[in-house]
Amino acid sequence: MSGRVRNGGPLGAARGGARAMGSVMAVMLFLTVLAAALGLATLAAVAGLDRQLAGQMTVQLLDADDAAVQRTVDAIRVLPEVRAVRAVPRAELAELVRPWLGDAGLDADLPMPAMIDVTLASGSNDTADAAATAITRIAPAARVDRSARWLAPVRSFIVSLAWLAGGIVLLMALATSAVVLLAARAGLDIHRDTIDVLHMLGSTDVQISRLFQRRIALDTLVGGTIGTVLAMTAVLAVGTRVAAIDSVLVGGLTLSPGAWAILAALPIAFALLATIAARFAILRALRRTL
Repeated sequence: MSGRVRNGGPLGAARGGARAMGSVMAVMLFLTVLAAALGLATLAAVAGLDRQLAGQMTVQLLDADDAAVQRTVDAIRVLPEVRAVRAVPRAELAELVRPWLGDAGLDADLPMPAMIDVTLASGSNDTADAAATAITRIAPAARVDRSARWLAPVRSFIVSLAWLAGGIVLLMALATSAVVLLAARAGLDIHRDTIDVLHMLGSTDVQISRLFQRRIALDTLVGGTIGTVLAMTAVLAVGTRVAAIDSVLVGGLTLSPGAWAILAALPIAFALLATIAARFAILRALRRTL
């Protein structure tokens, strides 16, 4: 009797239904891992931008000769808010504008402002404000730009992407719970006669629910693992392409070992979620039938 129940009862749901459940979970985890990878990568990019731009400031001097630039650099260097200061060579500025101006940027007669890179002692707003005020007193005609300020819209956009990715992961978790609830109810309807027999043999609702929980958890884990492996392979392929791009903005879109561990743990987390949802749905349905 137990052998027939194990092979044809609740524990062994129809093969077609099991394959369908596993396929659905594979697709769900594939999309979830992609969304989670996007969220983790964007958060890493934001952290990288904050580290690179915190305490960075640029000073522009118009119509200033080399002597005036050097005097400004020497005056800025002694400020207590400043950790390092460097006058950007004209050749380096010409290389920066070369993609737009071509070789014309190398023309010595081309008017180009003098640029001074300033690294502050800290990245706090108070330090930056104090340094900007002091630099303005040193060179009233200078234009002071904070790198973090002009990149703030970009940072805000990246953070929005991270929130969007987190919302997608949450929606996928809710959708997984809904799929599990539907699968559990369908399994109860299909195996109603077998459940009645188990009740007559003395099985409790908790024991019967465990049979369904194991099946659903296994289908979720197997299908989710397949979807996760495929998604991580896609993320790795995209990551290699991103790493080849020499850009501050997209260069930070990388995943740390901890982020990869989080992605690898998602099938287990979803299997636990499916188990809890199945237990809740099955016990509730069984109690209603008593």
